[in-house]
Amino acid sequence: MLKDIRERIQGTTAKIIVGLIVISFAFFGIESILVSGGGNEIAEVNGEMIYPQELQQALDTQKRRLIAMMGENFDPAMLDDERLAPQALESLINRKLLMQSAQEMKLAISEPEIGAAVVKMEQFQIDGTFSPDRYKSVLSSAGYTPSYFKQSLRDDMLLNQLGSGLAGSEFVTTSELELNARVIAEHRDLRYFTIPQEKFAAISPVTEEQKVAYYDAHQDSFRTPESVDIDYLELALDDFRQPVDESVILEAYELSKQELQYQTQYRISHILFESEAGDDVQERIAKAQERLSAGAEFAEIAMEFSDDVGSADKGGDLGYSSGDAFPEAMEVAIAQLEPGVVSGPVETEAGIHLIVVTERKQGEPPSLEDMRSQLHETIQADNARVALLRTVESLKDLSFNAEDLIYPAQELDLSIKHTDAVARNQYEGLFSNSALLDAAFSEDVLSSGNNSEVIELAGDRFVVLRVRNHNLPEVKPLSSVEDEVVAAVTEEIAQAAVATAARLALEQVRAGMAVDQFASTQGYDLQVELAVDRRNNTVPPEVLRRVFELPPPVSDETSTDYVVAANGDVIVIELLSVSAGDYQAMVETERAQLPSLLMSEFGGLINNEFQRGLRQRADITVL
Repeated sequence: MLKDIRERIQGTTAKIIVGLIVISFAFFGIESILVSGGGNEIAEVNGEMIYPQELQQALDTQKRRLIAMMGENFDPAMLDDERLAPQALESLINRKLLMQSAQEMKLAISEPEIGAAVVKMEQFQIDGTFSPDRYKSVLSSAGYTPSYFKQSLRDDMLLNQLGSGLAGSEFVTTSELELNARVIAEHRDLRYFTIPQEKFAAISPVTEEQKVAYYDAHQDSFRTPESVDIDYLELALDDFRQPVDESVILEAYELSKQELQYQTQYRISHILFESEAGDDVQERIAKAQERLSAGAEFAEIAMEFSDDVGSADKGGDLGYSSGDAFPEAMEVAIAQLEPGVVSGPVETEAGIHLIVVTERKQGEPPSLEDMRSQLHETIQADNARVALLRTVESLKDLSFNAEDLIYPAQELDLSIKHTDAVARNQYEGLFSNSALLDAAFSEDVLSSGNNSEVIELAGDRFVVLRVRNHNLPEVKPLSSVEDEVVAAVTEEIAQAAVATAARLALEQVRAGMAVDQFASTQGYDLQVELAVDRRNNTVPPEVLRRVFELPPPVSDETSTDYVVAANGDVIVIELLSVSAGDYQAMVETERAQLPSLLMSEFGGLINNEFQRGLRQRADITVL
């Protein structure tokens, strides 16, 4: 069959087809096939299609952002495509609408602007300088082609241009500044006291009926987590370390002495004479040699005669060589020269050289005893890694075809290890590794009962695993969680009691009792805060947030309420008075920042309304 295929692709028809494919690549680029449509549209926006490849690209980008945000603590469940896909599709639809709007406005980004933006991106730089190789490497690892990345960047810059234009169309009037300052720079006087929850923590012992009732109502809180019991084989580099023969260390030592840093190095200067039409090279060489023989400095003659513009102004200095930096003819001459002695003419492809050795550094390798430990570690680790990788390859074959781990363990003389109760959110031990957890709870391993693939971990470690038992969640008996239940019921009773105390306090205050009088009779410390603004950092945050939500006091009455603190305490608040902010009275820096703050808020509102308008007028179909 293969012969038939080879014969057929030599025909005229096949060559025409191949030619058409090549032409299509030349005109449209391979991205037109790999990135854009393929007849499986998932949405249509005003006649423009969104394809599965675009959604997948958006999903991949969103996943990379989530991983970067959460670091090592990210939850793999957060990266589920079904969870992320709706949001990603909405983002693509909005982006498509904005791009269509930008094109209707005839906005554009030039090639020089794109190039300048790419060069400035730190991820493409090495030591602050743009690196083409790094640029290609980063794009490749991220799954982008250069042309697709530049098109995406062009679109992003175009959308930024649109957003900036929308935001720049807004302005803030003096009356708006003054009106907003009244709220932003507002000050409030208040006083408050705290009713501690612990005061009600031991009102009465928890009864058996209360325990049972709480346990029955909150059984989901007392379930064991889903877990698996795992059998596994582990291969590590240290398991394959073997003693190193002395002869091998000696051989490695001799080889190491041949490395560049141990070899004799020569610092070279030269005078280069290039052959040019009509130029008497031999006459120039003779003049230079005559001057050198008369005692002239080599550097001076190099600056005057040398045709090597790169070294002439440095006196002909070429730096160091250990025998492999220059053409062979030069290296032969260098090896025979004593420092300070000028060579005869040496010819290479570049021209004719006069050479002098200005410095010689004799390489001195460390002694065998100094290097023994390092050589032993390197050789042992290298040999162990070879043995490890060979065993890994064998393990891959054996475990893939085996019904369990017993046969692979016997064939490779390995011991099966066991661990129990590994949960999906395991946070310690070997199986806190996300790759192992993913494998253990995968359908192939958990449901189908197969061995996992051989999984490579950091530090030259490999693991293959198998689920021995799947432990489904079940409700723990009351006897095993009795302490938890008692603590929960006690806290629940205390929370209800302290909330009741707060409501009674408000009733008495609203009935006419002064807050300070109530706090004094109950033994609570009263706190008074005057002229508090929204950025105050001495008032508890929950109190500050609520006091600025309360309505201003009317006539001689005050506004009161209570909030529950994070520790369960209840704080009773009394708002005494409200002073509106004054734009002119604001600190100069705050007054200067207010227009920018309002412009940013107004710009965001305009952008949201603009997108909402586009969405309402658009013809959108999700297929």
